[in-house]
Amino acid sequence: MDFFGVIVLVIVVLVILLREVKQYERGVVLTMGRFTSLRSPGWTFIIPVFQTIEKVDLRVKAVDVPDQKVITRDNVSASINAVIYYKVSDAAKAVLEVENFQFAVSQLAQTTMRNIVGGAELDEVLAERDKLSERIQAIIDAETDAWGIRVENVELKDFFLPDDMERTIAKQAEAERERRSVIIKAEGEVAAAENMAKAAKMLSESDGALHLRTLQSLNDLSSDQSNTVVFATPIEVLRAFEGWNQYVSAKTKQE
Repeated sequence: MDFFGVIVLVIVVLVILLREVKQYERGVVLTMGRFTSLRSPGWTFIIPVFQTIEKVDLRVKAVDVPDQKVITRDNVSASINAVIYYKVSDAAKAVLEVENFQFAVSQLAQTTMRNIVGGAELDEVLAERDKLSERIQAIIDAETDAWGIRVENVELKDFFLPDDMERTIAKQAEAERERRSVIIKAEGEVAAAENMAKAAKMLSESDGALHLRTLQSLNDLSSDQSNTVVFATPIEVLRAFEGWNQYVSAKTKQE
């Protein structure tokens, strides 16, 4: 065999024996069917027939959980979907402990999401979605720890309600706004009545205050183009006439 033939043979042998493990991967090596080593990134030798290598991607994966039909604790049927972010923390466990960890994580996420959302009321699902996501994440992370999987985050995306339930919620929100409007209006009336009572007390305690307030009102009306002016006679004027009449009557009797 000439030198060129030797070079070709070496290259062929290297191609057969060498395997490349990328930076974001780990290689799980089985020797005669038994786990023997975990290969780091770079080139590694694998003996054909006796050894096999399975590469595991360690990057964060996003799994879209399809729409799930659920019934909340207060008997409201709805549909919800989510997205799960997870990564492989132990490549050996991900290969040895579960057949297909991607499929297993997706199925576990679906069942967990149905159980958690089904155990909550509609108002809780709508208002406290973050808390439900944290509960789902904690459960999935605990279950997949034996598979060498770490769940990074769970996000509940869309929550779909039937059309009749959406109309009912809209009516409820409208009624709530009307209730708040009535309460605010009543509180304004109470505040206005209290201020008017304070103003009336202050005017009654000071002689001539009501007359000055009346003159001020007439001054404001003088700037208006209306030709009709309604003048309210102050109570002090009426009392003055009453006192004069009493004085005249007493004088007449003396004479």
